[in-house]
Amino acid sequence: MGGDTKVKPNSGYPVLSAKPVGQQIRSLYKDRLAQFTGQGQYENQNLLAMMYEGKATGGDHVKLLVYSPPDLSRPTFEDATSQDFKPTSVGQSFGPSWSTHWFKVKLAVPASLIKKEHLEFHWDAGNEGLIWTEDGEPLQGLTGGGERIEWILPKSYRDGKQHTFYIEMACNAMFGNAPGGDSIQPPDPNKWFQLSKADIVAVNIEARGLFVDHWIIGDSAREFPEDSWECHEAQQVGNKIIDTFKLGDQKSITECRKVAEKYIGKIASSSQVYDSDKEPMVYGIGHCHIDTCWLWPWAETKRKIARSWSNQCDLIDRYPEHRFCASQAQQYKWLETLYPKLYDRVKAKVKNGTFQPIGGSWVEHDTNMPSGESLVRQFLLGQRFFESHFGERCTTFWLPDTFGYSSQLPQLCRLAGMSRFFTQKLSWNNINNFPHTTFNWVSLDGSQVLCHMCPAETYTAEANWGDVRRSITQHKSMDQDPRSLLVFGKGDGGGGPTWQHLDKLRRCRGVSDTTGLLPRIQMGNSVEDFFDKLQLKAKEGTDFVTWYGELYFELHRGTYTTQANNKLYNRRSEVLMHDIEYIATLASLRSHLTKTESSYKYPKKDIDELWEHICLCQFHDCLPGSSIEMCYDDSDELYKEVFSRGQNLLTGALKELGLEQVDTKPEGADSEDVHALNLLPWERAHLIRSPGKGSEQALIGVKNQRPRGLRKASITELRTGVFQMSNSSLTLEVEGGRITSLYDVKNDRQVLTQGGCANELVIFDDKPLYWQAWDVEVFHLESRQELPPGTTSISVNSAERVSVVTEQKISKESWAKTTISLSASHESLTSMVEIDCEVEWRETMKFLKVEFPVDVRNTEASYETQYGVIKRPTHYNTSWDMAKFEVCGHKFADLSEHGYGVSILNDSKYGFAVCGNMMRLSLLRAPKAPDAHADMGRHHIRYAIVPHAGDLGPLTVRAGYEFNHQTRLVKTLPGSEDAGILFNTLSFEGPEALILDTIKRGEDDIDVSKGDLPRRKGKSVICRLYDSLGGKGEGWLIWRGGVEAAFKTNVLEDDLEELDVEKGDKGHRVRVSFRPFEVVTIRLQLAV
Repeated sequence: MGGDTKVKPNSGYPVLSAKPVGQQIRSLYKDRLAQFTGQGQYENQNLLAMMYEGKATGGDHVKLLVYSPPDLSRPTFEDATSQDFKPTSVGQSFGPSWSTHWFKVKLAVPASLIKKEHLEFHWDAGNEGLIWTEDGEPLQGLTGGGERIEWILPKSYRDGKQHTFYIEMACNAMFGNAPGGDSIQPPDPNKWFQLSKADIVAVNIEARGLFVDHWIIGDSAREFPEDSWECHEAQQVGNKIIDTFKLGDQKSITECRKVAEKYIGKIASSSQVYDSDKEPMVYGIGHCHIDTCWLWPWAETKRKIARSWSNQCDLIDRYPEHRFCASQAQQYKWLETLYPKLYDRVKAKVKNGTFQPIGGSWVEHDTNMPSGESLVRQFLLGQRFFESHFGERCTTFWLPDTFGYSSQLPQLCRLAGMSRFFTQKLSWNNINNFPHTTFNWVSLDGSQVLCHMCPAETYTAEANWGDVRRSITQHKSMDQDPRSLLVFGKGDGGGGPTWQHLDKLRRCRGVSDTTGLLPRIQMGNSVEDFFDKLQLKAKEGTDFVTWYGELYFELHRGTYTTQANNKLYNRRSEVLMHDIEYIATLASLRSHLTKTESSYKYPKKDIDELWEHICLCQFHDCLPGSSIEMCYDDSDELYKEVFSRGQNLLTGALKELGLEQVDTKPEGADSEDVHALNLLPWERAHLIRSPGKGSEQALIGVKNQRPRGLRKASITELRTGVFQMSNSSLTLEVEGGRITSLYDVKNDRQVLTQGGCANELVIFDDKPLYWQAWDVEVFHLESRQELPPGTTSISVNSAERVSVVTEQKISKESWAKTTISLSASHESLTSMVEIDCEVEWRETMKFLKVEFPVDVRNTEASYETQYGVIKRPTHYNTSWDMAKFEVCGHKFADLSEHGYGVSILNDSKYGFAVCGNMMRLSLLRAPKAPDAHADMGRHHIRYAIVPHAGDLGPLTVRAGYEFNHQTRLVKTLPGSEDAGILFNTLSFEGPEALILDTIKRGEDDIDVSKGDLPRRKGKSVICRLYDSLGGKGEGWLIWRGGVEAAFKTNVLEDDLEELDVEKGDKGHRVRVSFRPFEVVTIRLQLAV
C-alpha cells in the first residue's frame, strides 16, 4: 500500500445515521392486524366505518306488512299471499317457535342511493327466511343472526318506484330452537324473534374487497410458521395497509388494495386467479349438508332445502368458478314437488355441470342398523331418481356425517355403480386417530372402493386460510398422493357456501401463486374430477393403502340403542316389505303361471313409496335416535302409514292367491282351511298358539300339521321361588327372574359360568361427556348395578310350552316384567330359551342392559351385519380393541369356541357387547337431549338364548331369521287350490349358509315399470342371495315354470353376465356361485 492507492467512489450508502430505528416487536404488530377490521371500540375508526355508502329504512322506503298463519301451519306461497296483511315494523317480535310469518315488503330506493354501485336489502330477525318474488318464485334464503342477511337488489329496482316482494319467516334459527347456547338441548316451544333490521344498503364494494384481502393476509401472518419469510412478509404488508388507510378517503382504500396485491396478486379478487396452469394440491367443492331431520322436523327441512339451494343458484350465477354438490334424492324430490320453479332452476344448472348431484342414495342414511336389503334400496331408489331426473347415476357414495360405516358398504357401492366413497366422520374418534386419508376400503367379500377422508376434517369448512393449509398439514396419505378435497359451506342446518367463502378462497389461491407456501387450491372441478385424478394415479402404479372391514366410529355408540321404538319399527317394516314383495311377486305372476285371467298388478308405485318412507326414517339422525321429539312424532306417523298400507298390500296379494290372513281361527272353520304361511326360503317348524285353543301346535310351511316326535316341555318348582324348566334339549333353573343354571342336555354341558346368572338385568349411570342421545362412554361400565330379584311364578304350563314370569323394580316409577319360556322340542326345531321383556321406563340418564355370562372362551365374538358376519375382539389388548366396548349387531351375536357356542337373538335391538365371556344386549337408554322424553314409556322386547354345538353356523343364522320373521296365519278362500303350488314355484337348493333374502319383480318389467326409465319386455323375477358365513358356495335357483334366460345383475338390475339355464325334474334351474360374503342378484327372465 502507498500513496498510489485508488479510493473507490462513494457507494451512495449514507455515512451518518439519520435516526434510531428499532426492531419491530413482532407480537404487537401482529396483534394490531385484527384492529383494522375488528368490532369494538375502534369500529368507527377502522375499515368497518367505510363498508357502507348509505342506508335507507322505514318511512317511504321500506314498508312492512305481515300475515301470521294460525296453529304453526306452513302455508304455500299462493295461500299465504292471498290472506290479509297487517302493518308491522322493525322492532316487533314474532313467534312462537316453529311458527311462520309472511311479510309483504314494499321497497322504494331513494334518489340518494339509486346511482350507487351496489345495493343490497338487509333483513335480520335472528331466524331463517326465504325471499320470494311477487309472482311466487323463491329467490334466496336468509339465515339471520348476522349471517346471510343480504339480498342484492335487482337493477330494475333503481327506478325510484315502489317494488314488492315477500319474505317467509320461519321461527327457528339455523340449528332449531334450543334454549341458550347449547344447540342439542330440547327446543324451547316459546321462543320469539325480534326483527332488528330491514334496510336498503349501499355497499362499498372496494372496502368489502379490502376486508377480505386483509383477512387472508392477516391469517398468513398469524398462521404461517414464524420462522418463514412468508409469515414476516404478510405482517409487513398487513401493517402497510393499515398505515395507508385514511378514514373517509375512498382513494386510500384503492391504494390499500394495491399494497395487498404485493402479497395476493393482482387478480385475487377475480375468478381468473384459477386460470393459471400451476398444479393444485387442494380441490375445493361447495356443499350444503342438510340434515333431513335433526333439531327440526321434516317440514322445516323441506324449507331449508329451498333456502339453501336457491342461495347456491344465485352464487353460481355470480361466481363462475363455483361448483356445488348436493346429495339425497329425497331432498331433490321434495324440491321438485314443493318448489317446481326452483327445481327447474336447479335442473338447468345440473345440466351445465355447476350444480352437481352426488351420493347415489335416497338419504344420507345410517349404515349400521338398516338391513342389507334396506341399504340396497337406498341405492336403488337414489340412483334411479338421479338417472331418471338428470340422466346420470352417481359414481361417488357421499356420506360425510354418518356414525360409522358397516363392512359390506364397499361391495354394495360397487354393485350400485359407485367406485368412490367420501366421508370425514372418523376424524371425530375420541380414542384413536384414524391413520389414513386416501385409501382402498375393502369389504367382507373383497370388493373395494377408493375412499377419501378430507384432511381438513370437516364437511362444513368455512373456507378459511387454515382450512386450506390443514388440507395438507393433516394429510396422512401423502406418500401415495398429496391431493385433497376441501368441502366448504354452512351445513347441518343448511345454508351452504357464502360469498365470503368464495372470496376468501380466491385470495388463498392468490397467496399460493404470488407468495407461496400455502397449498394451491383449485375451484371449478367436481368431486368426480378429483377422484378421477386419484384413480389415474392408481392406474399408473400407485398402490393406495388398504383398510379391511368396518370403519368403526369411536363415538356415538349410544345410537345403537336410543329411541327403541323407532328401531323396532324399522326392523318390523323391513320384515313387512320382504313379505309384501314376495307375495306380490307370486300374485302378479299367478295368471302367467296358471294360464288364467287376472286383473292384479304388481303394486310397484305403492312398494316404492313405502320403501321411500322406510329409507327416509333411516336418515342418520332419525334411526340412530339423535333427533328432537318432533322428528319421532313425524316418523311414528310415517311408520303407521307403512304398516297400514303395507297390510293392505298384503291383503290384496294374498286374496289374489286365494288366501286371507287371520288373527284367530274363525268359529267352525275346518282345520284344513287354516295354515301357517312360511315366507322364508327353507322349510321350518314353528310352534304357534292355535287360534281358539289354549295349547300350541307345530305348523310347517303352508301345511297345518302336528309333527311326530314332539317332546313335551315341563316345569317344576324345585323350592319356593325356584323353577326348573326342561325339554329334551335344555334344562334351566330360574330364580327371581335370573337364569341360575342352563344345562345343554344334548351336549352334556353347562352353558353358564360357575355362579353366573343369565337374563341378569343391569343398569348403569349414563352421562356421556356431551352428546347425550349419541354417546355412551367406556366409564359407564364402572357404575353397574344389578336389579334386585323379583317374585317368580308360573304363567304357562302346557305340553307345548312352559313359562315363568317375574316383575322387578327398577325404581319408584320403572319396572321390568320378564317372561322366560321353553317350548317343546323336536328334531326340526331349534331349542332356545325365549325371553319376553315388558318394561315401564321412566328413568333419567340410565342405561338398561341384560347379561349372559357363558362358559365359552374366545378372543373374538361374531355379530350379524348386513349380508354377513363381523368379528370383533372380546378383550382390551389395545386402545383399538377397547374402543369397541359397545358395538352394533343385527339379529344375533355369537360367542363360540371350537366345538361349542352360544348365540343371543333379538327382535329389535342393535347394541351389543362381549367382554371376555360376558355377553350383553343393550335394551334402553334415557338421555334428555335433544329429546327430553326419549324412550320414556312402555316397551316390549324379545330376545333368546341359543346354545349350539359346533362353531357359529347356519343354525344361528336361520334362527335369527325365524325369530324375526313370524309365520302368518291364513285361511284358504273358497275355490282356491293354487296357493300351495304357487308358494313352491321358486326355491333354492344349496349349502345352508347361502340365503335367498329377497324376491321381487324386475324394476323395469313392462307390466311393472312406472315409466321413469326405459321398460324391459317380458316378465322377470329378481332374487337376491348372499353367503352368510364367509365361505365359497354354490347352489341352484329353481323356478317351477318356464325360464327364457337368467342373468347375474348388480343391485340396480343391470345385466352383467348371462347364466346357463338347465331343465331339471323340478323345473328350470340356474347354478349360482358365491365367493365368501358375496351378495348375488339374479334376474330370471320368464318364458312367455
